[in-house]
Amino acid sequence: MKISRTCCTLIFVSLLASLPSFAQDAPSREWFELRGGMPNSKEVFETTKKGTVAFVGGSITEMNGWRNLVIEELQKRFPETEFEFISAGISSTGSTPGAFRLTTDVFAQGKKVDLLFEEAAVNDYTNFRTPTEMLRGMEGIVRRTKTLNPNADVVVMYFAEPAKCRDYRAGIVPEVIVQHERVAEHYAIPSINLAKEVTDRIDAGEFSWEKDFRDLHPAPFGHELYCRTICRLFDAAWPNASEQQTSAAESVSTAALPEPLDPFSYFDGHYVSIREAEGWRLVENWTPTLRVGVRRGFVNTPMLESSVPGETLSFRFNGRAVGIFAIAGPDTGIVEYSVDGREWKQKDFFTPWSTQLYLPWAQIFEAELDEGPHVLRLRMASEKNPKSVGNALRIVHFLVNGPDSSEAQRE
Repeated sequence: MKISRTCCTLIFVSLLASLPSFAQDAPSREWFELRGGMPNSKEVFETTKKGTVAFVGGSITEMNGWRNLVIEELQKRFPETEFEFISAGISSTGSTPGAFRLTTDVFAQGKKVDLLFEEAAVNDYTNFRTPTEMLRGMEGIVRRTKTLNPNADVVVMYFAEPAKCRDYRAGIVPEVIVQHERVAEHYAIPSINLAKEVTDRIDAGEFSWEKDFRDLHPAPFGHELYCRTICRLFDAAWPNASEQQTSAAESVSTAALPEPLDPFSYFDGHYVSIREAEGWRLVENWTPTLRVGVRRGFVNTPMLESSVPGETLSFRFNGRAVGIFAIAGPDTGIVEYSVDGREWKQKDFFTPWSTQLYLPWAQIFEAELDEGPHVLRLRMASEKNPKSVGNALRIVHFLVNGPDSSEAQRE
């Protein structure tokens, strides 16, 4: 979506005014890796006077804060450029749902994105993703972006949270950062370790978590700190134009994609409509009957629903992986699944937050299938999580890692 310059300016000024003065000083070291840099987006912004910038992540990306400040900064650096800014943050989501929703939420209608910011380290950790899922999700996002626009610049970020601070103080690199860094290194894209920066600067006595940063969802101080680090990355990646004598044609480069780190990464991930399935009940405009909150964008929308133990559905798909994007609330149950008639397995969709609200929850059932057609069957289990008040499941999208027939039709 497009965000007004006036709105961004007001937010920027109010946040800046609230900061302790020391937060605005440049640090004596940096916490980003430049690698191959981000030269292509700069050339596009300067030579075409147009640019598309996307922000993908969870609630810290969705909320007003660092994203708005970075938008303001880009408009200052390229005052003659007409930007489109895509805000694709969805609370509670990490790299697995990010890889499958990228085409719909960022590259819809063939949109060409020049610069993409991605943060999934927070939710990949809090949502209990395995190291394999952390890598497959992030590689899916990066490789899919580079496939849809080989000249796109991508920046991967790792936001701060108490658990990561504790790991660093114990001499441990958080597993999610290890996995996401493997992807950034493999594709030679910049990464910004804001979790390490916040830890180091708190330990150096520059500010405190309790008084200044305050929360996983940062106070204005934290958003400004994030933006300032991103601005320093811009300074390192985009030297003054007068220092660069190369032409746009010489500067914009298309690097061949390396072989995937994991051949089962979700780089062919996409949504498939729930209308493709047979069974269960299609609710055209779902609204909750229980009096709890619902994440924005997941109410008054079509969902495929079952609350009857033993009720089944079948879904035919073509790909190496299959799963669902559901909403998980107080009455969410356990689903049984089987692919191609194999043994039935279970997944509990009730989350630690389900007593409080319905939130988006993506799970992959099988991720290492042979390429080709398959059939997924789902069946509601009779047992349920002890904290759940029901046996329901509501599907928003099917997730498939494989050829996208709708994309082929667009071409």
